[in-house]
Amino acid sequence: MAGLGRTVIARHRMARLWALGDRSNPVSKAPGLVVTDEEIEASWAPFTTSSDGGIPRRINLNSRAPFAPWESEDNGPNMSASIGHVLPPSLDEADAGEVASKGELLPLSWQALNHDEGLMDDNLNPHVVVLTDALQLANRPGRLVEAIHVVKKRFPGALLWAPGIGGPDNCAVLSWFGIDLFDTTRTKQAEAHGAVLTWNGPRIAMEGESSNSHWRSALAEVRSAISSNSLRELAQSQSLNSPRLVEHMRNHDKIISKSEGVLSQIVSEGSALRVHSLESHDDPIILDWFDYITNKYQSPEGLDDVLILLPCSARKPYSSSRSHKAFRNAMKHNSGHEVIVTSPLGLVPRDLEEVWPAGHYDIPVTGDWTQDEVNRVTEMIDALLAKKQYRVIINHSGLEYSCDIPVIDTRQGSSATNHESLQRLEKAVAENMQTKKRSGERINLDNFRSVSRFHHLNSDWLEGVQVRGRFPRWKILKDGEQIAMWAPERGGFSIAKACIGILDRCDSLKRITLKENIKWKGDVNLANLESYDSSIKAGEDVLVMQGSQCIGSARASAPAWEWSGTPGRLAKMHQRL
Repeated sequence: MAGLGRTVIARHRMARLWALGDRSNPVSKAPGLVVTDEEIEASWAPFTTSSDGGIPRRINLNSRAPFAPWESEDNGPNMSASIGHVLPPSLDEADAGEVASKGELLPLSWQALNHDEGLMDDNLNPHVVVLTDALQLANRPGRLVEAIHVVKKRFPGALLWAPGIGGPDNCAVLSWFGIDLFDTTRTKQAEAHGAVLTWNGPRIAMEGESSNSHWRSALAEVRSAISSNSLRELAQSQSLNSPRLVEHMRNHDKIISKSEGVLSQIVSEGSALRVHSLESHDDPIILDWFDYITNKYQSPEGLDDVLILLPCSARKPYSSSRSHKAFRNAMKHNSGHEVIVTSPLGLVPRDLEEVWPAGHYDIPVTGDWTQDEVNRVTEMIDALLAKKQYRVIINHSGLEYSCDIPVIDTRQGSSATNHESLQRLEKAVAENMQTKKRSGERINLDNFRSVSRFHHLNSDWLEGVQVRGRFPRWKILKDGEQIAMWAPERGGFSIAKACIGILDRCDSLKRITLKENIKWKGDVNLANLESYDSSIKAGEDVLVMQGSQCIGSARASAPAWEWSGTPGRLAKMHQRL
């Protein structure tokens, strides 16, 4: 029997929704269940498991549907492996001796991750990885999420099963970490005590109530959330079921914040960063934004040395909101450096207001600031002042700030759109601006250069271009030929074929390399990929090389952590020279 047929049909950072079997008509999906009998449908539980009870124990994982239909109409593949000798994670410096067998089914333990050199074999390509000591790791601070992360990055093409720890009450959290398969160990233990595990935790079972209905509901929620890029919020909510889950979430955030090639640069239209709790303020995408604005951001050249701090708005982008239209009418000028003060991102420069996540977040507004929020904003403003010599700060944000240069408070305790506040804003701008107003084309060029520095390696490819067309789909031309278009639904550029050579010469995009002597016809996948940049984010445009020649561009479907082993599309052809 051939290997397990599996295709990623949706992804959200480390979590993925897998189609099992025929990719066009999958008979089951993961996240899903591994069961010991036939108590739940194969669409929710794609595998059964059994063990021989020997020492060392041998486990079997059998498919409940034909997951390799191109090979056989029978159910399969059926996989088996010895788990070897497994010592407790506390003995991580000890070598257990006999290691687990290696094949399509790969049992792993914390000791194996530390001592088994065979795991580094490039030819090792398991279909399912079993984290055999997951239950013990879950009770050691930080170890579970660390082990999961190591396994996912080493074997990105495998489904991950963590026996004994999953339930309807934590499957969203565990899926967020990257676990694909759960089992019914905990739900059966609960049933033995007259209890049931629900989405919100354990409780006494009602008469005739079955755990299977809770599993179906929980898995449906998780699968839907992965498809809609909302699993983070779902996991954050479910983590409140126990202090240990909150601990795991925090440790996971720390690991992802230190990892490259995990986040997204462009998200699908309709996606949102929903920051509905204080815990969400440490989401790695927010910390990534903080790092960029603090350490790498450059304000547009030629602006006046006036920093204008403005409040955020519920509507995104801010410039389309009623309040920001009022600010614009009051200022009657556009050459100041406008920066929006907001939580949780801290600061959003006007020139980056349409990109992810700045143009796609949602947060409850009470008007109150926590000390952590104030500290984040203050640190980011300090960083701006360290990079540019502003003459004055016009503060219309409502957040107090003081420094060595003059700060003009135009709010003075009133609302941002109060008539007197707007008059003070108008006066402050009129008295302090020294440069001329920018043309509409100049504003667009300044914004596009900022976005290019944020999304790409540089903005050199925009030298000598003109901006034409109509809002919001501006056309970018060079020597009369269109080389790109602004795509507002992406918060980024749509690059034309004529631009590929320019991007190549300017070294403005990251690069991937395809194997020699292969004609590139469509997707980038493991069959034609030779090398890639390890920092690629999902949605990012990359140059496609073959040898020393640039042959086109592609758009990353998956972040770089998946590129070493995930079957299926890694990037989609965008332009072919």
